[in-house]
Amino acid sequence: MARPKRTFGSIRKLPSGRYQATYSDPRGTLSPTTGRTMQHNASTTFDTREDAEAWLTDVRRSISRGEWTPPGEAGAARKAPVTFASYADRWLERRTLKPRTRQHYRKLLDQHLDPTFGATALRAITSEDVATWHHEMGSGTPTVRAHAYGLMRTILGSALQDQLIPHNPCHIRGAGNAKRQHRVKPATLAELEQIVSAMPANLRVMVLLAAWCALRFGELAELRRKDIDLTNRVIHVRRGVVLVDGTRLVGTPKSDAGLRDVAIPPHLVPLLKEHVKEHAQWGRDGLLFPGKSGEQLAPSTLYGRAPTKQRSGSGFYGARAAAGRPDLRFHDLRHTGAVLAAQTGATLAELMGRLGHSTPGAAMRYQHAAQDRDRAIAEALSALATGASS
Repeated sequence: MARPKRTFGSIRKLPSGRYQATYSDPRGTLSPTTGRTMQHNASTTFDTREDAEAWLTDVRRSISRGEWTPPGEAGAARKAPVTFASYADRWLERRTLKPRTRQHYRKLLDQHLDPTFGATALRAITSEDVATWHHEMGSGTPTVRAHAYGLMRTILGSALQDQLIPHNPCHIRGAGNAKRQHRVKPATLAELEQIVSAMPANLRVMVLLAAWCALRFGELAELRRKDIDLTNRVIHVRRGVVLVDGTRLVGTPKSDAGLRDVAIPPHLVPLLKEHVKEHAQWGRDGLLFPGKSGEQLAPSTLYGRAPTKQRSGSGFYGARAAAGRPDLRFHDLRHTGAVLAAQTGATLAELMGRLGHSTPGAAMRYQHAAQDRDRAIAEALSALATGASS
């Protein structure tokens, strides 16, 4: 019976009686001497044709799985395995990330991942290694631990897609999530009024916009005259500023949903007009809240000096202490704004549109749904402030 014709590789019997297996380079690499597709021989010969057949079958499987390495490079690959640190550095370099996100990932790698896994070959990292590292991080900083674990799981997930590891060893249930340690207690209207009164005159409107319009600090610090439409009572949120390694970087907001138009509650318009007149820089590109240097306001300038037994505080630190809310962070004013807007009867979709939040899949649909109702929300917010019925 005739032997079936081979579809991959070839086998020939040598004068010695042993068998040699050969196959063509799957990448189509040409030989520099013959100009034809390079041929690769097995590193040894075989006692029987069946043994040679089995070897070629293994090679074909490794090619189909994407695990094949050219014979000349296999030894070098074994001598220099890909380490976690080298792969993570390449992974980070090739990602399109916001500056603050890139800085955060770099810090997690430098402080929490590379000290344990940096010099370890990717293939050598086991589930037990990951579980031990996760346990030894402790529960003192749950958010940092969750972020570090989530980053490692993502990086090794990419390594799996790149076929550098056979499986992802990160599979601790719930390890990528952390319970919120800081429970936000929204500021009351009375507390908000006290905080605003205690702030420096040039920063009072910043606090009001953070609360009533639920804007982020980076969005506020980058607001310019051209972004404020006082005739139509709208703030155009198009940019934000972040401080990365001492350098101010201006870019788009945190997410796509962050690009939005926020209606200004009518009771803020006179205060905003006065602020623009007295404190904003000149020109369309003039900053609404400039720092002393003429650049965007720094967080340290906003917060000022914390109160002590010997002296009173200044800036937001001092203002929140005066209102009896030393626990209140500036970002919590945004949460306050969300609660106030919710009290007007705004739907989840409307709140997400006003806040610039996004969730997988539905986020943009929510934002579109919010646009028609945003002005009504702003009107109702002013009604809350003045005590009038909406």
